Amino acid sequence: MSREAAESLIVVRPAGVDDVPRLRDWARAMALETEHKQLDPATVEAGIRAVLDEPGRGAYLVAEHHGEPAGTLMLTYEWSDWRNGDWWWIQSVYVAPEHRRQGVYAALYRHVHARAEMTPRVCGLRLYVERDNAAAQRTYERLGMVDAGYRMYEAPTP
Repeated sequence: MSREAAESLIVVRPAGVDDVPRLRDWARAMALETEHKQLDPATVEAGIRAVLDEPGRGAYLVAEHHGEPAGTLMLTYEWSDWRNGDWWWIQSVYVAPEHRRQGVYAALYRHVHARAEMTPRVCGLRLYVERDNAAAQRTYERLGMVDAGYRMYEAPTP
C-alpha cells in the first residue's frame, strides 16, 4: 500500500477529556524515549487538562488508524509582531510504536497545515527537534519544513 493510501485510512480529530490518560502515557513515553526523562504522571495529566480546559493555551489532536488511537500532537500559539500573526508550534508529537512508519505523523501534519492555511492571521508552523534526531529531521523536511536557523535556549525557574 502506498504512503498516500495508508494516510487516507488515518482520521485526525481534536482530543477530548476521554483521551487524557492516553495522552499522559504517550507524553511520558516520549520523554523517556527522546530525553531519557521520567515525568511525573500527575503533573503531565494536569498540564494536558490545562490545555483542554483553556483552548487559548493550545490544542491536542489525535490520529486514529483503523479507528484505533495511533498518535498525537499538541499545538501552541506564539504571537509575532513582525508578521502580525500567530505561529502555530507543533509540540508533544508522539506516534505509538506499532503505528510508526505508516503515515500517522504525516497525516497529523497535513491536517494542521491545512487548518493553518484556512485560519486568518496564522503566519506559519514551527517545531523544535533535538539536534541528534536525524530521523525526525528527515521526516519534517520531506513534509516541506526547513531549518529556521535558530538554536533554542532556556532558563528554567523553580
